[in-house]
Amino acid sequence: RVQLVESGGGSVQAGGSLRLSCVASGYSPCGYIMSWYRQAPGKGREFVSGIDSAGTTSYSDSVKGRFTFSQDNAKNTVYLQMNSLKPEDTAMYYCRTDPLLGACPINWGRGTQVTVSS
Repeated sequence: RVQLVESGGGSVQAGGSLRLSCVASGYSPCGYIMSWYRQAPGKGREFVSGIDSAGTTSYSDSVKGRFTFSQDNAKNTVYLQMNSLKPEDTAMYYCRTDPLLGACPINWGRGTQVTVSS
């Protein structure tokens, strides 16, 4: 099973930046791709950014142009560079793996809190 640990969250003022990291450890026979989700208080968990099997990154409309997804395969780490942060970006941010093939589970990290004040 793959374990995920997020870090880099914190409190910033609107317009500021943060860089989140997610380190993956363990093994999955199915392979996996990674993505970022977030959950604001009282709301459901939503997709933020991810990468597909072809290496193409995608973003939700709400963060496009402000957030950048990147990965370092040698370190089994993905990053989320967040610029021009807004109060509505306040949420718990989670890392997730999806299997490339086979009946392997989806894995979630415990999350890292991002708070943006106006």
